[in-house]
Amino acid sequence: MSALPVERFEPARASVSRRRIVVHDYAGHPFQVELSRELAARGHDVLHLYCASVTTGQGDLRVHDDDPESLAIEPIALGTTFERYNPTKRLRQEVAYGRTAARRVLAFQPDVVLSSNTPLLAQRTLMQRSRRAGVRTVFWHQDVLGLGIKRVVTRRSALAGRVVGGAFVTLERSILRRSDAIVAISDDFVPVLTDWGVERDRVHVIENWAPIDELPQLPRDNAWAVEHDLARRTVVLYSGTLGLKHNPALLLELARRHEADGVVVVVVSEGLGATFLRDAARREGVANLRVLPFQPYERLPEVLASADVLVAILEPDAGVFSVPSKILSYMCAGRAILAALPSSNLAARVLEQAACAVVVEPHDVDGFVGGATRLLADRSVRDVFGRAARHAAERAFDIAAITDKFEAVLAAAPQPTPLVQESLDVTD
Repeated sequence: MSALPVERFEPARASVSRRRIVVHDYAGHPFQVELSRELAARGHDVLHLYCASVTTGQGDLRVHDDDPESLAIEPIALGTTFERYNPTKRLRQEVAYGRTAARRVLAFQPDVVLSSNTPLLAQRTLMQRSRRAGVRTVFWHQDVLGLGIKRVVTRRSALAGRVVGGAFVTLERSILRRSDAIVAISDDFVPVLTDWGVERDRVHVIENWAPIDELPQLPRDNAWAVEHDLARRTVVLYSGTLGLKHNPALLLELARRHEADGVVVVVVSEGLGATFLRDAARREGVANLRVLPFQPYERLPEVLASADVLVAILEPDAGVFSVPSKILSYMCAGRAILAALPSSNLAARVLEQAACAVVVEPHDVDGFVGGATRLLADRSVRDVFGRAARHAAERAFDIAAITDKFEAVLAAAPQPTPLVQESLDVTD
């Protein structure tokens, strides 16, 4: 989550020597590749890697004519779609992906690897092989995945939660303790990491951001809105992943209760949650709920601009350990935001500080629907929220200042110490 604006440290921009850097972002999200472009523009040799086999919204992952010659952007492909919700296949694919990514990383012969959004088994494999080759590894910690997995599994079986969930907590703790440095996206992660035995001086807090130059404010009735028959209609829009951390039923209820008002609820997503909504809308005859696939990244500014209100949701048990970065893109779009988020979550605090959103607790269905009603009834409030959102983004999402922080972390990461085999180690 990007700062509004809170500085954790002030690295000098001076003389950072040229390095060979791999930025590995499994998800292929927009702001990670913006960081790679900025690092390359500063003279570093940068290889940006991402997974081509995962279904999610991705950023601008092409090399352009005006990009620095020192930037390469490459996909890592599994040869099949990543089976996110099939545990047996997923675990095999994670290990296979880690091995494939590690081969490409080591062929590049980097000084340091910054790895983000990576499934734990893949991250473990990538880290092990990099460190054996003497390459420093920095874990860009976007989610406390082990605790999330444990919570999901415990819902189904307390025994499985203790055994399987506990195993993933152990795995994540091992990865964090063996990483040469950690970039955490929220101060909220720090107590967990220190409790897991990670030295505090190896943890650097750099909150997420959105590439504001790639997300300009556009008119409400733009070409994308016209193409999808949304111009001059009242639109509430959700864009992004809908997985186990989200409750898509909130969006269904929002559409159901506002159907008589002529409100269109648009969901731009794919996967488990999108399938649930599409099937439920068809089964229940909720005609004002539209589910669209992920759109090309270059159309994202139009997509977000097509909304009167943009929506974010997160389940209560995701708590402080998952921060929905979609709200950062929403802020760039300059639209009012309706969010169902735990009050303890950094995203909720950012929105409240920016004064650009109605924020309710995830279980407050009436508050969520009522928040939409209030926003849709008063354009002046929406306009005030939209201006506040964009202003906050312009103040906080300074890629030069953000890259200063990453350069300092990458430069300071110590040389690897020998790995010790631990339980759940992923061997070759």
